[in-house]
Amino acid sequence: MKERLGIEQADEAVLPSPFDYEKQALLYLPSHLPSPTSPPFVPAIAEEIVRILAASEGRAFLLFTSWKNLEEVYRLIAPRVPYLLLKQGDQPKHALIETFRNEVSSVLLGTTSFWQGVDVQGEALSCVIIDKLPFASPSDPLIAARIESLIDQGKDPFMTFQLPSAILSLRQGIGRLIRNREDRGLLAILDHRVTRKEYGRHFLASLPPLPGPIGSKRFSAFSPQDRRSRKRIASQTPPGKLDTSPSFATIERR
Repeated sequence: MKERLGIEQADEAVLPSPFDYEKQALLYLPSHLPSPTSPPFVPAIAEEIVRILAASEGRAFLLFTSWKNLEEVYRLIAPRVPYLLLKQGDQPKHALIETFRNEVSSVLLGTTSFWQGVDVQGEALSCVIIDKLPFASPSDPLIAARIESLIDQGKDPFMTFQLPSAILSLRQGIGRLIRNREDRGLLAILDHRVTRKEYGRHFLASLPPLPGPIGSKRFSAFSPQDRRSRKRIASQTPPGKLDTSPSFATIERR
């Protein structure tokens, strides 16, 4: 980033998050899904998304790296989920977000600009599902020009530009999940390259300290009923006496 901005010297600092991700969130990295570059990928993740939404009772934000994947997943899951589906492009962004915030069990599907600038706190956003690692398309003219420039400079465009940019985009997407100290939620990344490719460790190292990952045989999501029960208990419990660790409803894969 400093290089791209032309900054040679600067004071740097990494500030800790104000949120306790170890107690507020859970990471799910399914390993059984096909390669994200293969034709079966989209039908497979649609099936996985249906399973996750059943556990989370909707209340989910689905982030896609392409319009094609968004439209295809929407087509596949729309007849199968009993929740209101809100798709980017059907209404203005602010209207979609407001409906998503008010309709607690709804599901919002977005790409591009929805990876940042979406601030929905509370029950309505209890699950973030990411279809693929957000690498920018090398066919984009601006990206292609940047890659060519780095090659001309004798630099590795993947390690110096494409990978850092994708990591930043992923962190922005993940940031939609926990917006205050009361939020609880599940983060699911459906791209197995994060665990199978050597560069995946860079993505994992950039994540907040989330419990997990849960493996391919089962996954867990925060139970809506349990969260409501915990709120009732919290209102009747003296400060400092409540166990704030997350609780989950476990779903076995068939």
